[in-house]
Amino acid sequence: MNKACVAVIQMVSINDLEINLQMAKKLLIEAAEQGASLAVLPETFAIFSARRQAELGQAEAFGEQRIRSFLSEQARSLGIWLVGGTIPLAVDKEQARVLASSFIVDDKGVERGRYDKVHLFDVDVADQQGSYRESDTFLPGEKALVINTPVGRLGIAVCYDLRFPEFFSVLRQQGAELIAIPAAFTKLTGQAHWLPLLRARAIETQCFVLGANQGGEHSPSRETSGGSAVVDGWGNVLAEVATGEACLVAELDFDELHRQRQAMPVWQHRKGDY
Repeated sequence: MNKACVAVIQMVSINDLEINLQMAKKLLIEAAEQGASLAVLPETFAIFSARRQAELGQAEAFGEQRIRSFLSEQARSLGIWLVGGTIPLAVDKEQARVLASSFIVDDKGVERGRYDKVHLFDVDVADQQGSYRESDTFLPGEKALVINTPVGRLGIAVCYDLRFPEFFSVLRQQGAELIAIPAAFTKLTGQAHWLPLLRARAIETQCFVLGANQGGEHSPSRETSGGSAVVDGWGNVLAEVATGEACLVAELDFDELHRQRQAMPVWQHRKGDY
């Protein structure tokens, strides 16, 4: 049987780097102890504050690389592959805005790929914060990423990317079998749309979807929805959690995924441009 055990990590990150890293370490240890060979951390798992992104982005690109070193250390010591949520990454020493980068680290601690979040959340939401302008802090990425892992062909998307089905079509066209989605969905938008969008993207692409969300109150004006989940290519929810810190583990059956693709060969039926 072609099966794999994976984990999605849900956190309630705050504006304290070391506390966040200790919580991430605890949850990753749980994932490894439960047999996961790949784990996905949520968006902004290491620091939640927008004000610190530029400072940390410089350090991760040109300085001590505290977060990148942490990811490599955990992957190596636990013997698992990691999708490192997102961390800030500067593009040069003059640019104030940074990339929101997701590093894929193998079980030897080696960085095997990096995806920079393409779609930035510049949106008005009827919550306590009211307005979100990620483009004030972040630069958009430009390319999709799909890489080989021991689990399967892995695609990466981040949070707001989830609302763009054409982006997921590119991941499937590049051979994705599973798609990791680190996120920090707002409570309001997440409660309405997070799980329906996860299921829709899984059904459309016939891929496993691993949604690792933030889930709780980060400050008086910022709350995220939680609901981290693993969904199969038929749209079934294999595992799900509500709010709070959690390590969610699920078994993926790739033989069943490939049977579903053969029985309903949607991608062979595509007509291209309309």
